Amino acid sequence: MPKSFLIDSLPESAASHRSGSAVVAVDVIRATTLAVTAVALGRRCFPVPSLDAVLRLASTLPDALLAGEIGGEMPPGMHMNNSPAALARRADVARPLIMVSSSGTRLIANALGCGALYLGCFRNASAVAARLIEDGHSRIVLLGAGSRGEFREEDQICCAWIAARLVRAGYQPENAATVKIIHRWAASRAGDCLISRSVDYLARTDQLADLRFILQHVNDLDSAFIVKDGEVRMIPGNLRIECRSNSEYPVLLPLVTLGR
Repeated sequence: MPKSFLIDSLPESAASHRSGSAVVAVDVIRATTLAVTAVALGRRCFPVPSLDAVLRLASTLPDALLAGEIGGEMPPGMHMNNSPAALARRADVARPLIMVSSSGTRLIANALGCGALYLGCFRNASAVAARLIEDGHSRIVLLGAGSRGEFREEDQICCAWIAARLVRAGYQPENAATVKIIHRWAASRAGDCLISRSVDYLARTDQLADLRFILQHVNDLDSAFIVKDGEVRMIPGNLRIECRSNSEYPVLLPLVTLGR
């Protein structure tokens, strides 16, 4: 049987893809970027789906750093927003990070129990694609977190970058919606996400430092990241990564069609 994959979105979709599939959770602005950045810096990271879950886990992890947002606002009692740029400036890497977000961490929580759960963002799109191919999963689901019911452009771009590599490795897209996203976004630059409402939100709330961080860190990590036992863990590099670029992700992609 040929190996296959599809692209889907929103936290509510994750449960339907758990059985037997490898899942890549993607929330470029900002949850998966925050999680990947935390672990790459040497910090332990625990994504949770709700504020109650933050408080429960914090009671077992002394001196944890609490980060995140609910509905775009930082909840009372949190130490920082869902900001990879702010996290990268901190020196207290010994403090474990407990993080929550409106969509991204819910997506991760809903996908728990799948065959393998990876995190994807602009920082490691090439590395996670290489790891998926190396691990030889028979079915892969690329899941964008989205926001307010929308599959945001930045997540579509990241999913399409990964999908393009899967196609070149012989994987077959499972539906027409997946093919459409690949054709639309696979050869895009990271900056093509500037039309996203997520970018509008960062601009309105004076959080453009995170946008700059995201656009300045494209494929700068050669490691994949998985979620195991509720914790984000780094899989060391040593993979054959086809493309590394800090400004764009050029793709030589043949015409993609649905498998017969």
